[in-house]
Amino acid sequence: MRKFILYCFLSSLIFSVQAQNNAEKVLEDLEKNNPAALSDQNQATLKLASRLFGDKNNLASVIVILPAGSVVDILDIDSTYLYVSYENYEGYISRNHAMAGNVTAVPDHTTNQYNNVQQTQPQSTIPSSAEKSQTTRKTYLENKYGYDIASELLKMKIWKGMTADMVLDSWGNPREINRVISGNDIKEEWLYNTSLLYIENDVLVNWQIHR
Repeated sequence: MRKFILYCFLSSLIFSVQAQNNAEKVLEDLEKNNPAALSDQNQATLKLASRLFGDKNNLASVIVILPAGSVVDILDIDSTYLYVSYENYEGYISRNHAMAGNVTAVPDHTTNQYNNVQQTQPQSTIPSSAEKSQTTRKTYLENKYGYDIASELLKMKIWKGMTADMVLDSWGNPREINRVISGNDIKEEWLYNTSLLYIENDVLVNWQIHR
């Protein structure tokens, strides 16, 4: 009888330990799979204007250009992109363009020293962001970049050091984009009708005539 009681006691003790271990494992799994663990913030503010992509693997899938200071809701996050919601849009933005939380951002003002300027009109497409604007294209660009840069973009010019957003506002979307990611560096080739532009980390570094 004593052996039976001792057996029942040991069995109950082993079962209790196993149940506790299982509970701890479930809690660990929940913590790992909890979306909150991806980021301590559920909102971010753009430090500079950023392209919103419908497909992060297709950089020609620009939905709209979000202005600097926009506050977006973070839906998901990886090492390169944030998947966000903004007004009625959902898509991907560069993680480097945003800062955590709902704060006031200071727009990034690009220098107005135009070196190696190329004046050409590869296409007459107006960026979709300008079409959505209630103001004229000129006013839209001046509000976004200032008078000097807007004047160059209205002439559909490009120059080394301009941002990828400026290229889009000057020439529109490219026919094709090839992208290579190496660590934190993102290198892109933007193919237009007669030109091939080289973009590194969202900055135009060079171009060549493409035939």
